[in-house]
Amino acid sequence: IEFVASHEGLLMASVFQVMQRSMGLASLSLLTFKVYASPKKDSPNKNSVKVDELSLYSVPEGQSKYVEEPRTQLEENISQLRHYCEPYTSWCQEKYFYTKPKVQSIVQWGIDNYEYLQNAPPGFFPRLGVIGFAGLVGLLFARGSKIKKLIYPPGFMGFAASVYYPQQAISFAQVSGELLYDWGLRGYIVIEDLWKNFQK
Repeated sequence: IEFVASHEGLLMASVFQVMQRSMGLASLSLLTFKVYASPKKDSPNKNSVKVDELSLYSVPEGQSKYVEEPRTQLEENISQLRHYCEPYTSWCQEKYFYTKPKVQSIVQWGIDNYEYLQNAPPGFFPRLGVIGFAGLVGLLFARGSKIKKLIYPPGFMGFAASVYYPQQAISFAQVSGELLYDWGLRGYIVIEDLWKNFQK
């Protein structure tokens, strides 16, 4: 029992010494010191070395040459395919940029009409029903003739719409009258030129 007690005492003493030494070293590591370096007065300047002369910062001199890797068969096929498709892709891009404003205007027109129908003025839908019924009556009167089918339904619908919307009908008639006059004048000029060429 005495041997075990003495052994435990030695063990505790050695553990205490290890802790004391490690604490001392740890506390020293937390201290900060300032170190000042100055060149010796006796040392000559010939032995000083520049930073560029150190091997760590020096760049090895060598002649580099760019060598392009040869194309693989897949790359050659893709290049030929792009070369063949280039006219078609440019044509598609031109058509896309040409039709994009028109499509946007049609979409905007649809959105505006949808909003108008959502907040329609009172009596709009009954008037729309009368105008549509007038078109059906015109289609019934135009049985048997294709020309009448092209003329009667729009004419009946236009007459019914002009009853409800006289100001819009007058402005539409003016614009359509000017267009019809312009088309007639162009047709007359074309026919006159053809007649003169025919006489020659």
